[in-house]
Amino acid sequence: MKPILCLGIESSCDETSAAVVDSDRNILSHVIYSQVPQHQKFGGVVPELAARAHILAFEDVVRRALLDAGKTINDIDVIAGVAGPGLIGGVIVGWLGAVGMAQGAGKPLVAVNHLEAHALVPRLTNNTEFPFLLLLASGGHSQILLVRGVGDYELIGQTLDDSAGECYDKVAKMLGLGYPGGPVVDSRAGLGDSARFKFPRPLCDRPGCDFSFSGIKTAARTILEKCRGRISSTPNGAQDIAPLQDEFIDDFCASFQAAVVDVMENRMRNAIRDERVIAASPTALVVAGGVAKNSGIRAMLERLAAEFGLEYSAPPLSLCTDNGAMVAWAGIENFLHGRVVTEPVAPRPRWPLTEL
Repeated sequence: MKPILCLGIESSCDETSAAVVDSDRNILSHVIYSQVPQHQKFGGVVPELAARAHILAFEDVVRRALLDAGKTINDIDVIAGVAGPGLIGGVIVGWLGAVGMAQGAGKPLVAVNHLEAHALVPRLTNNTEFPFLLLLASGGHSQILLVRGVGDYELIGQTLDDSAGECYDKVAKMLGLGYPGGPVVDSRAGLGDSARFKFPRPLCDRPGCDFSFSGIKTAARTILEKCRGRISSTPNGAQDIAPLQDEFIDDFCASFQAAVVDVMENRMRNAIRDERVIAASPTALVVAGGVAKNSGIRAMLERLAAEFGLEYSAPPLSLCTDNGAMVAWAGIENFLHGRVVTEPVAPRPRWPLTEL
């Protein structure tokens, strides 16, 4: 049978991306326009700039995706666009673009939940079977979910305050490491001594599966302020801030990352032992989302999966951050389940997976 071709469009934050993927799990094309250089000088994503950049990039990104795949819009069987959650300006640009293309070409349309696209991408790259236990960690979300099938998610635990990705970016900013901070902190952590600085492990002494990262972020600021005061004092009492030494930064990143990984391991252990998860008998332990690129988190989850006799599944690094290929695959999965748009869908800045 001829495979289904899906054009997926992603625009929920600071990447404009489009990809053509088929139902045989082949990525025929994948184009990403990153806005990182435009946001770096501000130390984070500026929503108004992001929306404008999506408008300017949308047509070229989609055209290149079709061209690279050797297809025209007439060859496409279904169009998938992210309808939320995300920065609403960007979501509107991509979603209305997908709606317009589907209507103009007379193609079925799938409204993809951005989080579900992350959740399902290991099924594209690793053919991971349902059900599975998912750690979904990104700049905006930190959740543990029991994934029973397409559109069937049960929340096991979530952050009570900051997301892990936000915490990484804030610490990187404190250290002057630039934006995005997560990859830099991870890289520097691999060079440092994780025992040098004492960070808290919030909630690790309590039952349950919820996360808390704000205490780690606050501790980072407190430790850094105290250390800066010591290293920048001069004989005349001046407090001119001195540059941090490489060894200090490496050790700080290593100590911070060890705390984050320990919290995630503690919460994931509790989740694996949760009666809801035990009853579902998941086949795999899965990590997805931008923070899934983190080497410490990936290594911890791989060890945890082996300990509990579960398959470990993670997308390749190139598909951890926001991308059109994951949207196209989510489009295919939903299309095969008959989940297509039959009436107007409003873009949503918030759209929990449990509401699918």
